[in-house]
Order: sequence, then C-alpha cells, then structure tokens
Amino acid sequence: MIKLTIDGKTIEVQEGTTVLEAAEAAGLFVPTLCHHPKLTPYGGCRLCMVDVEGSRTLQPSCTLPAAEGMVVNTHTEKVLNARKFVLTLIFSERNHFCMYCPVADGDCELQNRAYDEHMTHWELQPNWQPFEVDASHPFIILDNNRCILCRRCSRACSELVGNHTLGFEERGANSLLVADYNVPLGESSCISCGVCVQICPTGALIDRQSAYQGKETEVDHHPGVCVECSVGCQRNVLTRDNRLVRIEGEWEDNLFHGLLCDQGRFIPLEDDRPRLLTPLVRKDGNLKAATWDEALKAIADGFKDAKGLAALASTRLPVEDLALFKSIFSDELQAELVTSMEEGYATASLARMADKLGKPFEANLDALKETDLVLSLELDLVDEHQVAGFFVKRQLVQGTKLIVADSKNNRLAENTKTTLSLNAGDESNFLVGLLDAVENETGAPELIDVAKMLKASKKPCIVYGKTFAANADEIALETLLKLAEALNVALIGVKENANSMAAAQLGLEKPFKPNGQKSAYILLGDENPSQKITKTLEEIPFVVVQAAYSSQITGNADVVLPVTMWAEQDGTYLSMDGRLQKATKALNAPEGILTSQEALLKVAEALSIKPDLDWKSSLMARVPTVEFQES
Repeated sequence: MIKLTIDGKTIEVQEGTTVLEAAEAAGLFVPTLCHHPKLTPYGGCRLCMVDVEGSRTLQPSCTLPAAEGMVVNTHTEKVLNARKFVLTLIFSERNHFCMYCPVADGDCELQNRAYDEHMTHWELQPNWQPFEVDASHPFIILDNNRCILCRRCSRACSELVGNHTLGFEERGANSLLVADYNVPLGESSCISCGVCVQICPTGALIDRQSAYQGKETEVDHHPGVCVECSVGCQRNVLTRDNRLVRIEGEWEDNLFHGLLCDQGRFIPLEDDRPRLLTPLVRKDGNLKAATWDEALKAIADGFKDAKGLAALASTRLPVEDLALFKSIFSDELQAELVTSMEEGYATASLARMADKLGKPFEANLDALKETDLVLSLELDLVDEHQVAGFFVKRQLVQGTKLIVADSKNNRLAENTKTTLSLNAGDESNFLVGLLDAVENETGAPELIDVAKMLKASKKPCIVYGKTFAANADEIALETLLKLAEALNVALIGVKENANSMAAAQLGLEKPFKPNGQKSAYILLGDENPSQKITKTLEEIPFVVVQAAYSSQITGNADVVLPVTMWAEQDGTYLSMDGRLQKATKALNAPEGILTSQEALLKVAEALSIKPDLDWKSSLMARVPTVEFQES
C-alpha cells in the first residue's frame, strides 16, 4: 500500500492504482471524457489533468500511477483554466449545438462537463466541416459531427467485444470514426452488440430506437437478467410511461461488465407480434372471446374427459413458473408426458452424467475469461450465446489459442487457423482419438497437434453446445471427463434458453413425442413456437395454450389464456453456469392479463389441485452439472 495526498486529503491505495482511481476511491471528482472504468486508460482528452507538486506540467490523472508521498491538486487555477481550454477546443472542433442532439439535457457527458465548469459559451469560433450521417445500420446511427475523438467506442469494440469493427481514419481535426475500411456501418462486420452506443459520451453513436424518447433522468430503471439465452447477462431495462425505451448492459456486473448482444439489447424492442388480450374458447369450431371463468371451466371439462395428457413448457419462463408447472402436471395430475419446448437437447445427456457422478463437473463462465486455449466442440459462439463468444474473441490478440471442431459452417472458425472435422454422431470416436493422442501421442496428425497444444496450455478450456450434448453418449462424456482430469481442463456447456438449466433440474427434458394423448397444456409464455412443435400439436384433439402473443399454436387451440411477456413479470433464472438471478418487472401488463404463475394457480384451483409452491427445493433436488451461485 502507498499513501498520497489529493486536495489535502491523505489517501491509502494499492500500488499500481492511478491518481484518478485514487481520487474516485476517496470520493473526489475529477472530470473525464475519454476515460471509462471498463477500458484501458487512454489519456486522450486531457480533461482529467491535475497539478502534481514537483512536476513541471499538468499530468493526466487517468494514466498517472499514484506514488508514495505524491501531493496532487485537482482544482488549482492552472487546472481549471486548462479544463476550460480543453472543453473550448472540443466544442469548437465539431457541431456540438446541443439543442439538435438526441442525448442533450442530461445524457451527454460533454455537455455535463461544460456545466461542471460553469461554461455558458466558448470563445473560439467554430471551424468545423459537416460530415454525412450514417443511418445504414438497423439499430445504430453514426454521426461524426458529434464525435469528440475519445475512442471509447473503438476501444470497447476491441477490448470488450473482440470484434475490431470500429477505428479511425485521418489525423487531428480530420479524424473520422469508421467501420472496417470506411464502409457504411450497416454493411460492416458490426455484430450489433451496441456496446459502442452505451459507452459513447456524446451523440456520435445513438440507438435509433430510443432517440428522443426521454432523458436519463426521465426514465425508470429496472435492473435484472437477460432472458434471451442461457448466458444470463445482467441488463437494465429503461421504461417511460409504461413502454420500453431501451435496454442497457449493467456496467457494475462483475462477470459481464456491461456486455449484451443484439438479442439482449435491440431485438426485444422490435417485437411487434399481436398480443392476446382476453381468454379464448373454441365454440362451434371458432375461437371466441370468453371470461376467465368460462375458459377455466372449459379446461376442467376438457381434461376430465381426456384419456391422456401431455404438457409442454417454455424455458424462457422463470423458475417459479416451471416448478409450478411440474408440480401441477407431473406430480399432481401425473400426466403421461411432461417436458420443455427444447426437449432437453442441450441438457439431458449432461444431467444424466451429473446424476451418475453424484457431483457437478462443469466450470463457470469465468474460466472463459482466463483461459489460454479454447477447444470449441460443435458450437458457433459468433451466432449463438454471443457474449460468451466475446470472452473468447477478445483474448485472441493476447495470445489465447482457439481450436474449432465442427462439420458445419462455423463463423467462430474465422478466428483460428486450427480447425478439426467433427461430424454429428461421431463425438465418441473423436474424443477417444483425442485422448489417445494426449496419452500416447498416436492417431491422426491433426489430433496429435491439438493434443500437444492442450498439454502445453496452463488454463485450457473445452466449450460445447446443443449439438454436442444432443449427440454425446455416455462413452463420449466419460472420455471428455478423462481429458478434463488428465489436462486440468475446464468444461463449459452452453445451454439454450434462459432457464434450460432449471428445466433440466426439474426433469423437464424428455422428447416431445405424443403417443395417443387426447389433451395437451402448452405453457408458451412469450416464446415464438417452432414449426415442429406446432405440427405435432395438430395431432392432439384438445389443446390449451397459455401465451402472451398470437401464433399458429394459439390459432389452433381450444382454449387460450392470455399472460404476461418477459418485461411484465418478476422471476428467477438459472444461467448455464449455475447463477441464480432475479429479473424484475419493468412494465405493467394490459388490463385482465395475468402472469404465467397466476394463470397456472387458477388452472390448479379449477382442477381442485393444491400444487407445491417450494420451487427452490424442487430445483435443488437433483445434482446439477455446475455448482449453483446465488446472486
């Protein structure tokens, strides 16, 4: 530890801490623009300059290491004059007339820094040339007229996401933010993660969906968890007047540090499927609007006459809903077929292995952030579970080796020179061959090369997805475990939807293959059903669907119960690496719409059932593939 003095206050910090970090830890404010706590210090804007006793010139606090006995002043006349001069230069260089900017009045860091210094004008005559605004991207607008050249966007694109799309052309005042080799952003390698938009301190990069829809001080914030896949990123849902404004990553999250993909940030705001606003009951061949009592009576009558019952639930729904669903249909009604809409493809074989071992065998996502070698088995982390892919891609420039084993087109393979052919269904032979190469240095030359790379690695990691899990038999998984034990490899299994893991813990992982069932209950929630499930349900005479949106399934149903979508309900989600996290309600549902849990309880009451409400005990009853972590 070292001691220094900032503005007369003695501060003790760890060695390696910057002066800016020391000041912030002590509650002292030093203005910045190019600096961001999740990025490597850059020292470009020069707004954070401080006066260090004994130093000939002012020093940038964001890159200056704190030293023992250092005396720093952040508000001398010399410092204040320098700040105003820096801001004057920035304002005069580009078009920063705030009344025309969608992030003015609270959301713009440049404007806020000027107010901090009590600036009402700048003395230099503006000398800027207009730039074309790039609106080619479906989600993002790029306006170089608002850019202050802080490079936070390009640094985030490289350091946090590993995509390296954004960069700068020309020099000095002519510097220009560009995508790839100066192509339109919408035609570039941009993957629409939106981190650049969230980290931009001005209006140079904006979310076209939320522009002019409310300042930061005029929206409500609802922290929670993304429900779009099993990674479980933390996100903040912003609403105003009971409508979605935008979705942001949570910078303070210890694992993801603000990262989201397009599925978590932009796509949910574009959902324009027609909502279901009233219960529906089929009468004389047509679906007719009904009361809840009429719909519940129709369900009770339909199930009473049915000879067999199947039940199917979406894994996008909270754990509480899935556990209640299992209690009603599996434990109480003892339905012949109770499972999830993903049918355990990504979890069933892995869960059986955990049952056999009697203990977890998978690692959490932190392993992907620390590894020096990744072997990807039948998984494309560019198109699926993208944030987990960010962890891999951004480390490649640091020397992390990537090996991709797949038979189909895999965009992750574009990031590596080492690819292996792995055909679906041949997982056992592939892994046995790799183990032989590790133990005996025999077999195919490419496997021997990979074996050498694995043995030379200090923190190797094997990550696999749905295709691998669906095809891997017991031999394949046992061989995988032997590899992990022999080489101290971290194993990470990527699941499907937000609560795939929870469905596996509850045993909802059988194939959905009805065999003469006369009735079915479909807990659809806001999931968009597959054509396979839709077609299969056409074979069942009496179908009840509990859903938020109209679809072919609801159109074919006999009873439809309208329920909430993801933003209109609270709930718990179990991520692919065992993190139990809470999602909070962000919107009020339309009048007369119940949550999925409320609707299930009404159905249970209509069927004279008293279900078990202890969801946590149900979840913990089975050995998980990965240790649980409660947030």
